[in-house]
This record gives sequence, C-alpha cells and structure tokens, in this order.
Amino acid sequence: MIDVIRSIREFNNKRDPERLAMKYQAMRTNPFVFLRGTCHLFYARLPKTSIFKNAPLTWTCGDMHLENFGSYKGDNRLAYFDMNDFDEAALAPLSWEIVRLLTSILVSAESLSISQDEAYALCESFMNAYASALANGKATWAERETSHGIIRNLLEELRERQRPAFLNKRTVRKGKKRKIRIDGKKALLATDLQRATVTDLIDTFAQTQPAPEFYKVIDVARRIAGTGSLGVDRYVILVEGKGSPDGNYLLDLKNALPSCLVNNLKVSQPKWKSEAHRVVEIQRRMQAVSMAFLTPINMEKQSYVLRALQPAEDRVNLNHNLHNMEELHKVMGGLAHIVASAQLRSTGRDGSAIADELIAYGQKKKWKAKCLSAAQHCAQQVQADWEDYCTAFDDGAFAIND
Repeated sequence: MIDVIRSIREFNNKRDPERLAMKYQAMRTNPFVFLRGTCHLFYARLPKTSIFKNAPLTWTCGDMHLENFGSYKGDNRLAYFDMNDFDEAALAPLSWEIVRLLTSILVSAESLSISQDEAYALCESFMNAYASALANGKATWAERETSHGIIRNLLEELRERQRPAFLNKRTVRKGKKRKIRIDGKKALLATDLQRATVTDLIDTFAQTQPAPEFYKVIDVARRIAGTGSLGVDRYVILVEGKGSPDGNYLLDLKNALPSCLVNNLKVSQPKWKSEAHRVVEIQRRMQAVSMAFLTPINMEKQSYVLRALQPAEDRVNLNHNLHNMEELHKVMGGLAHIVASAQLRSTGRDGSAIADELIAYGQKKKWKAKCLSAAQHCAQQVQADWEDYCTAFDDGAFAIND
C-alpha cells in the first residue's frame, strides 16, 4: 500500500524551498499537472500485468506526457520538433512510455476542454499511428515543409524568431549590457555563492571549447520551469555569445538526478559516467538532432546538463478551444511517429530491441487494446491520488518551512 502523501514529500525532500512551494501549488491545479509532478508515483503504481513485462525493451524518455514535445534549435541551428525532456530516461519496456502518454491524454481531458470519450478517441488515434510507424520500421522526423497545423506553426515561429526580441523578453537591457529579468515567473535571484559557483563551472567548461570567449558569463539566475523538476538545482545563464548585447545567448543548467524508473524496473541499465551523461547520451540516441549546446558537466559530486534555453511557449498546446478535434487527431499521429521514430532510431543499443523486433511487435494487435485498458486504469489511479493530494494540500500537509 503506497502512502501517497509520504511518497511525494520524501521524493521532493531537499529541493529548493521557494521553487518547491511553486511545484506543490501547481500540482493542486488539476490531475494533468499532478501527473507531470509525480512521475515517481506513476511508475510505482503501474499494474502488475503482462503488458508491462513482455513488451520489447526500448530507450525511453521516461517522463512521457503531452507537454514533453516541442520545438527547439538543434546543434546545427535548424528548427526541430521532437521529445524534449529526458531527465528520467532509461531502458524499459516500450509499454511504460506509451501508457504514460496515453494516461496523460486521458487525465488532461478537462484542461483540454474535451470529453472523456474524445480523449479516448485521441488515444486510439495515437495507438493506431504508433503501431503503424513501428511496423513501417523507418525513423523519421518532423520538418517544417512536411508538417501541418500546430507542429508546423511551432517550427515556423521558432525559425522566424529574432534573437534580440527573445533576449528582450528574458532580460533587461541598459545600453550595451543585459541582465536576466527577475520576474518570479521564469527566474529568481541567485545568491552570490550560487552565481560564483555557476560562473566558475562555466569558465572551466569554456576552456575545453574552441571559442571559450563565447561562454563568458554575464549573469546567472535560478530558473523556474517545468513541473516535475521544480525545486531541482537549475539556472538560466546569460553568456556573451556572439557579442553584447544582441548576440548574447541564454543557457539552461540543470542538476541531473537518478531516473525514477530504475527503482521500479527489473532491467539492467548501463553504468553511466554520471546521471548527466545518462540524460545526454539517451537524448542524443533518441532525438533526430540534439538541442544546441547539449553537454554533461560535472561539478563536485553532482552532475549537470547544459543546453540552450528552451522557452515553455515552444511546447505543444492542444486546448480544444484553440484547435478543432480533426486537428488534435492529426497531432496525435504526428506525436506517434515521433515516439516510434525515437525508439527505432535507438534500437540495438545496450540491450534495446533491434528494429526487427519492433517491426514485428507493431504488426501485432492485442497489445494495443491492453495498453489502452492499462491507461484507463492508470488515469483512474491518478485522479484518485490527485484528490487525496488536494485534501492534504488544503489541510497544510505541503506547507514549506524554510
């Protein structure tokens, strides 16, 4: 029997109190936000059924849900749309990844302004497209010229985004100097010690790069982003880039913690050099093109993932008030191809199934219905856990004492 309240409190122990309070408040909003903030609880709750034991092993991002897709600039500076969060990445049965995504569709129905029947229909669209993509056996990627609707719009917006305009949103400018905008929504002040520690870390890293002057640190702030990772040691860093003020770059530095899947898995994992190396290596295997500046960095006994700052507005927004059901079904097809392609792209690596196994699995039929049924069960459990959480939250069980 899992004590939901105790599990959540223990998992988030030792996180930054200010941002942890934001996480707890956000999780009170609705079941979808709660799902995003309790990945560890989701996997501890997986039913003991064959679909979670007998599916082929694939590399997974681990924390799959509707908001774990978005557009970003690759290390070749072109725009891509792909999965974008690999903090929990691990080798696992593919059903773990798929059922979590299906569950996220079901529990987000209210926040998407759709009915449960419509949400289930979206799940069916995803499953059919995903199985077809597996059976086809060819990894593809989303391109601006061939994408449609929501995904195409995100790629277009990112391609047309001008650096000065983006910097002006996230920084304040005084002459030829910029400072990170401290607004309590995207960034918080860093202490002098945090600023000095991060600056030293980036300076040391810069010496290993072809153009160390690019990484000259101008400013550092604590970053507010995501839900599950709120409270984790994380910074937004303003660096010189290609010249101040409009050639500056914003980077994201995030502490890499152990994947919450591992404690629930009976699958042997590679011996990674660090948790950051795990995140970066699996991300590189699964994405068509990696995010700009994606690099693992070690600091004392902790490891961090460095990458270009990815704005939250670059993530897919599926609210039915903004898009009709036909468009949402098309998006499900697009997401299905992205997930299948990531798994096909990383086949045969450190124990993952080879492409022939995934192709054969995609051609089978019974497992699709089992995944849909399991997602319904998981969605009901998430709803019940969220309701218990809301009661405890309202009773002050998650009050933060600095």
